Formats: sequence, C-alpha cells, structure tokens
Amino acid sequence: MGDKAHTHPGAAGRATAADHPASVRNVVLVGHSGSGKTTLVEALALTAGAVNRAGRVEDGGCVSDYDDMEHRQQRSVQLSLVPVEWDGIKINLLDTPGYADFVGELRAGLRAADAALFVVSASDGVDGSTRMIWEECAAVGMPRAIVITHLEAARADFEEMTRICAEAFGGDDPDAVLPLYLPLHGPPAPDGHAPVTGLVGLLTRKLFDYASGERVASEPGEAELPQLDEARSMLIEGIISESEDETLMERYLGGEQVDVKTLIEDLERAVARGVFFPVLAAAPAADGARQGLGTVELLELITRGFPTPLERAAPRVTTPEGAGRELRMCDPEESLVAEVVKTSSDPYVGRISMVRVFSGTLRADQTVHVSGHGMTDRGHEDHDVDERIGALSTPFGKQQRPVSHVIAGDLACVAKLSRAETGDTLSAKDDPLLMAPWQMPDPLLPLAIEAHSKPDEDKLSQGLARLVAEDPTMRLEHNQDTHQVVLWCLGEAHADVALERLRSRYGVQVDVVPHRVSLRETFGGRAAGRGRHVKQSGGHGQYAICEIEVEPLPGGSGIEFVDKVVGGAVPRQFIPSVEKGVRTQAAKGVAAGHPLIDVRVTLLDGKAHSVDSSDAAFQTAGALALREAAAEARIHLLEPVAEVSVLVGDDYVGAVMSDLSGRRGKVLGTDQTSGGRTLIRAEVPEIEIGRYAVDLRSLSHGTARFDRRYARHEPMPAQVADRLREEVRVAS
Repeated sequence: MGDKAHTHPGAAGRATAADHPASVRNVVLVGHSGSGKTTLVEALALTAGAVNRAGRVEDGGCVSDYDDMEHRQQRSVQLSLVPVEWDGIKINLLDTPGYADFVGELRAGLRAADAALFVVSASDGVDGSTRMIWEECAAVGMPRAIVITHLEAARADFEEMTRICAEAFGGDDPDAVLPLYLPLHGPPAPDGHAPVTGLVGLLTRKLFDYASGERVASEPGEAELPQLDEARSMLIEGIISESEDETLMERYLGGEQVDVKTLIEDLERAVARGVFFPVLAAAPAADGARQGLGTVELLELITRGFPTPLERAAPRVTTPEGAGRELRMCDPEESLVAEVVKTSSDPYVGRISMVRVFSGTLRADQTVHVSGHGMTDRGHEDHDVDERIGALSTPFGKQQRPVSHVIAGDLACVAKLSRAETGDTLSAKDDPLLMAPWQMPDPLLPLAIEAHSKPDEDKLSQGLARLVAEDPTMRLEHNQDTHQVVLWCLGEAHADVALERLRSRYGVQVDVVPHRVSLRETFGGRAAGRGRHVKQSGGHGQYAICEIEVEPLPGGSGIEFVDKVVGGAVPRQFIPSVEKGVRTQAAKGVAAGHPLIDVRVTLLDGKAHSVDSSDAAFQTAGALALREAAAEARIHLLEPVAEVSVLVGDDYVGAVMSDLSGRRGKVLGTDQTSGGRTLIRAEVPEIEIGRYAVDLRSLSHGTARFDRRYARHEPMPAQVADRLREEVRVAS
C-alpha cells in the first residue's frame, strides 16, 4: 500500500508464536476450486522468506518437502494453516478448499480468521458459490479484499475482471470495489498476449517492476500517466466516500489536494472496517525469481489494512450451565477461551487439533476444560471434561515448530487432545466456558457402508468414531429400521475422501451398498385373523387361541389395541400377552419385513387351557393371528415423505420445480427472498431424493441449497412398490 522497496527477508519470514495480539493477522483465502488459492499461499510464503525457490521449507539445517503432490492433494480438501512473517507481523494464512463438498472446512476458516481474501481467476470469473460466501462475510462485517489470479491466461483482462467483481460483490455500492494497482504489461508474445510484468500504484504513482524477479520501484513513464490518473481519481473518490472524516469529500470536491498519507490512512481504516474492498493482482514467481508479482503489495495490505484480533468483538461465551459471561476483547490476561477449528490425525503423533485462541493464553502441558459443541445428532458426543494438552506448535510445511504458549488472537496446533473434537471449546480448568458452535451445513447425501471382512468389522466402529470426530459436517447413523450404517456426507467428493481416510488412516476397508429408506406397511382394508398355538409333546404343553380383527387407521395413528373379549374366553392375565405378540409381530412386519403402522387390532374371542395356557403361548397366538389377517388383506407399502425447502437463484426456479415434479414431488409454494433468490417449498418421497444433494448442485451450478425433514409416511404408488419388491427379490 506504500512504496517501500522490499527485499527478500529470508529467515525473518519464519513465523513463530506472537507476543501481542496487535502483531497478528488471521486471513482466510476463499475461492472456487482452481482459482489459485494454494498457489497464492505458496507465493506469499516464498516472498516472505518462509520457503525457498524450490518450494521447500527452510528450517535451519532441516529441509522438508513442502510442495509434494500428497501434501497439495490434502490441502485441496481440508483447511490448512501457513504462518509467515512480514514487517514484524505474524500472518496466519488459512487456505480453504474450493470444492463445495468441503464447505465445513471453509466455515472453520471463516471462524478462525479476522479478514478474508477472495481469490478470483481471471480466466474463470466469479461463480455463484463465491458470491454466497461473500454475502455471508458481509452479514458479519468481515473485512475483505479481492485478488485476481491467472493473469497469464489468454484473453485475461484485469480491468474487465475488476468490473465483474464490482458488479458481483459491490451490491448497492460498486465504487467500494476498486483496484489499488494497475497491471503493467510487457512486450506482446507471438500469440498477441502481453504478459503482466509489473504494477502501477494508483495512490503513490509508483511503478513496481517484477520482470527481474525482484520488486523494483521506479517512476511511471508518460505512456502510463493518462490511464493512471483516471483510475486514481476513481480510487480517491471511493476512499474519501468511505472516510470517517465527513469534511474530506467536501474539501476534495472544492479542489483541495488530499495528501497521499491521509488517503492511505483512510484506505487502511476503511478496509479494516469492512466498508471498502480493494482489488489486487497476484501471480507466482517465475523460475529463478524470489518474489511473485503483487505478493509484496498483498502482504502490505494484510499487515497494514486488515484488522488485528484486537478489533474483533470478544466471543459470546457461557458457563456450561448456560449463564452468560462478559470477556474483555482479545486480552491475553483474560480467562482462557480457545476453540478447536480443525481436527486431524497423524500416524506418528496421533490426533492434532488446530486451535484459535480468542481470549487468555494457552500454554503447553496445561490442563484445560473441554466443553462440547451440541452436535450429538451427528454422532459427535458433547464433552464436559478436563484434559491435559500436549505440545503446542505452529505448522511449518509438514513440520511442526514447537512453541511454549499461544496468546489471544493467534492460532496453533495442539497435540494429544484425545477427547476434544472440532467445534469444542477449551477453557481454564477452574473457569470452564463454552462458545456457541458455528453454523454447519447439514450433510444430505447418504452413504451406506458395510465392513469388507471380519477384521474390518472389528475396526469399523473405532474408525468411524475417529472419522466423524475430525469432520463436524459428517453425520453417522445406525439406522434401526434398515440395520444399515450410514455416513451422511455433503457430496460425492466428500464421500470419496471419507472412504479413503477410513482405508488409509484407520486401516478399514468398507463396501458401499445401496441406501435403503425406512419403509412401513399398513392394511388396505378390514381383515380378520385367527391365531392357534396348540402343542402337546408330553408334560407341560402350550395352548392359546385368539381371534382378532384388523382395520386401517389415519396416518400417524400407530398401533391401537382394543380388547372386546366377553365371558372370559381369554383370561384377563393373558390379554396383555396377546397385545405384546401383536406389537412384536407388527414391528417385524407382515408382508415385506417393514414395520406395520396405523392399524387398530381388536381382540374379539379366544380359548384357553387351565394348565397349558401361558404368557408365551398367547404372545405366539397373537402374532399368528396378525399374520393370518395380513394374508387375507391388501397390504400397502408406505414410504417416508420429506418436507423439502430449496433456496435457489431466480434463474433456476423453473428447472428446480420441474425436477421436483419429476421426483413425484408436490410443490407447496414459493417465497421471494433477498438477493434474487426464491425459496421453494415441496413434499417429496425420500426414496426420490437420495442423491438430490448432488443433482441440485449440478442443476443450479452450485448456487442452490436445500434442507429436508421427515413429514410422514404415505402409501407408495403400486407400480413403484412392485418395482421395489422386484429389486429386493432379485437382490436376495
């Protein structure tokens, strides 16, 4: 943001623990897959001196491979922390996945950060999911900046992409999205594309040439001045319009020349307040170079324009009993409040937790209180225990650099937190506190799995428990109706990663099987049945006879049992036995093995023996009577129906409604919402929406989201029921 001619700082770029919250910047990188986030992080680390030109971390005499393929693949699907140092400021770069399936990792990064860099590819533009994330950041007032990458691509146009970003992100104020620098183009290549070799600073009127591999400052030539002055005027007006000095605009329009120092200070304040969103360009360093284009400017923006943790409001915390507590803003001397934002497993170290400290100071080998996160419905148990943490460290490539403590505002990794999971709160043992969990998307793609072999079966339970402990967006279900183990995921890529982690990390091989929904059965009409259980094999025999009548009831009625026996045909003590036999058989099903619901069973008559009748005999007779009644009646198969709400852009409403109708759905209505979106409410059979999470993403180009909840069971169409029975018959 200034005009300092930075040189390669070497070892100064290696970040360690911060000594004060004011010397920390926590920045999350956001953008779709392929936008260049990870490459940008590596370019910033190179410029800051954290890595050398070969992409290898410099750690004293120890060199570790920072850029190997496995590490890059891991970072493409999970949140990664890369700390660097610039001008005495520790910058925690949080690299998030661009795939929609790993939005949980993205939300963890947003939780841990104080500002966001939106990385936009000049060749791909701004997609719908990136716009949605921008709106989420705007809703909480998070400061943001935009970085345009891939300027080397054919037909890449920085000015045009800046205009697109202003339209996409500017909302009612597109003048709040403006470039701080303009690209400087070199001689055209044979294909006619002129490469970007430097930048021109609009406020300082300085030219920064990266053609030599080092940032070299100079004065712009006469050819650059007309374009520079026009863009500079727009930037100055944009900065002044967001200035806290209300007289500045009037003075500027009156002809007063505002000095550069004042403009830069106003710019920095506007960026930190989240009301001005600068656009920058960046590219990785060429072979042999030590500084990538725009990386120095970006590091200056982060250190001087992005807020410190001190400027973030103190988190809302309660005691485990629910009583509220007030904390001073990001005070290292306050009570400890830290949050686990990511959990991973290392084959040698064990569980590693990435932690953001919001208040107090976290120390190595300290005993902390672990408070749970309220996601028991996803297979994540709540915690309320004391636990001694292991070593503290900051990531350094694939290495971990030990630190003795972590102050409020900083991030670090904690070893051997065996009970804490992602989203849990760490606090002082004698002052336990709890942060409310951040919003996580519901996993809506079911993945039914079975152990591949007996050894896998023995390890499956532990492997699944460790898997869901790492990922709060995953839900583990043991379905009592279908007897299936189901992992609920966010999409196909999420499911693939889960299976691979089970295999590679936990040594569990599983088979994916078709997911089954919880079907039910009911009677289609009135029917009667007689249960006769009479056996005599010497000694004490078994004797029980009962006659019942079964009739259907409205949906949601369950099983109703009525006693109409007269004259003591069935002794009073055995009537509960008949009812128990009926309910047990109903739970097992009477036709296709699905639970029977919504019927009234009336006991009309029966017979008993003074010696051979017993509780067990009448239970058996009750079950036999229900089965006989079912054999004489029409049995309807009932399927679960879900209430589905789809939030989709107006451009895709017609396609989504047509698709829902094709799934036997019934659209109940639509509601217009803000941002050019429509909320569609519908009821859809659950058997038709098993892959809806994947199909809707494809249909809406990743811009729609939906939620679902069980509504009721209702009769399945005959042709669908017949098809389902045939599939079961073939499979068996």
